[in-house]
Amino acid sequence: MNKEESDAFYARLKEQLLENTQWPSNYLYKFIVPTDEEKIDQITTIFNIPGAVIESKQSKKGTYTSVSITVHLNNPDEVIAKYKEVSSIEGVISL
Repeated sequence: MNKEESDAFYARLKEQLLENTQWPSNYLYKFIVPTDEEKIDQITTIFNIPGAVIESKQSKKGTYTSVSITVHLNNPDEVIAKYKEVSSIEGVISL
């Protein structure tokens, strides 16, 4: 995704979050990452926030790991900031 597409995606996400969610609120992130402890640790470090609930589960073959994180955030800008941080980790798919 190029910068223009990325900016448009985050603008739409912010609009949807403002319309559909009362802030502050809990937000659920879901990521698929190649099973690599270093990459999983990078994600969990980004979400090292008091009260964050982090769950992970390996795929049947162990090739991928799904990481689900529920965290209490104050506004859509905080949601988007975390997505942008995670997007710097190679191979991570945001759901």
